[in-house]
Amino acid sequence: MLWLQPVNEAALSELLSQVAAGQLDVATAMSRLTKLPFADLGFARVDHHRSLRAGFPEVVFCQGKRPEHVLAIFKELLSHGSAAFGTRATKEHADVVTAALPDCRYDPSSRLLFSPRPTATEPRPGPVLVICAGTSDLPVADEAAITAEFFGCHVERLCDVGVAGIHRLLAAEDKLRAARIIIAVAGMEGALPSAVAGLSGRPVIAVPTSVGYGASFSGLAALLGMLSSCASGVTVVNIDNGFGAGYAAALTLRSASYELPASRITP
Repeated sequence: MLWLQPVNEAALSELLSQVAAGQLDVATAMSRLTKLPFADLGFARVDHHRSLRAGFPEVVFCQGKRPEHVLAIFKELLSHGSAAFGTRATKEHADVVTAALPDCRYDPSSRLLFSPRPTATEPRPGPVLVICAGTSDLPVADEAAITAEFFGCHVERLCDVGVAGIHRLLAAEDKLRAARIIIAVAGMEGALPSAVAGLSGRPVIAVPTSVGYGASFSGLAALLGMLSSCASGVTVVNIDNGFGAGYAAALTLRSASYELPASRITP
């Protein structure tokens, strides 16, 4: 018998309660638990323990994968009650997946492919404010915003507030201070996160983009500028990694609103 319930703390607690109440024998419970770690599809080993360990299901990096492989992984995740979320997906990936799973959506700007969003099981403090320096940075900002939303965050946006016209950013100072976490997306010299951190007093996740002319070295100049920020509280992810920023914001807010059981706290 396959255990097709979501692999999360509630499902595991129910299983253990059934054992404790004598409704389920130990051998059957052990058999079900052995199916939890992963499913071997031959070309991929789908991690069904991820939600239990990290609070969020495994994310599918679609780039380089065959569309039929992405579809099989999505089906495997959904069959166990998890949501499915894919990054760097192409239109070819999306066409194959949405034809078989019509509830899934594809956002061509962010290149994200995902099933219906899960319902958050605990309240999230917020909001997460995603800001970008220019309109050219929007695809990466979209990736960050949709990722954070998918994983349960309330997200607000602020676009085209780069330091070349810093009065546009100063006009939104109240919005900066109202945010719980700020994701700042910028290319060129990557100065926006420093200005935002100095104005807001909030944790800032900086995302360098590959937007810029030759000497920006496809985002390397922005990355080094953000890593060298003189403002305190700036954390930097990789070039064009909007997903990483959105996921980090969601995980941080989940941790802020969720008290770990004592048994899971390691001295």
